[in-house]
Amino acid sequence: MRIAIGADHAGYDLKQHLLATISDLGHEAIDMGTDSTESVDYPPIMAAVGQAVASGDADRGIVLGGSGQGEQIAANKVRGVRAALCNDLYTARMSREHNDANVLAMGARIVAPGLADEILQLWLTTPFEGGRHERRVDGIHAIENGNGGTAG
Repeated sequence: MRIAIGADHAGYDLKQHLLATISDLGHEAIDMGTDSTESVDYPPIMAAVGQAVASGDADRGIVLGGSGQGEQIAANKVRGVRAALCNDLYTARMSREHNDANVLAMGARIVAPGLADEILQLWLTTPFEGGRHERRVDGIHAIENGNGGTAG
């Protein structure tokens, strides 16, 4: 799997850690930045991750910041991105099973590296259930297309 990953300055250290984890899990990481702990505005980095996923250049994406909230919001502005803030295992599993999330957001000031590894591995291996959830994901796509959430 090709995984685009980006972080702001607060998420830089966790990004560096997860780059190794991604490789250890047998996946290819696409590092979208940032490259240090110097303060940086995160929206362009998160947009780049989202665009890589939406275009198919990456299969999934990861966005990291202090809380992960702004990073998730920025990534979700890219059409076709379903970014989910998952600072625990339950939300990671549910974001995949029910929402078919394609971008994982985490807060580096909330999630320790060991837990981040567990969240990432669970998120990467949990399949989308489909079924009734497919209609709901279709409704999300309908909102993006200006149809008010009504799929079809």
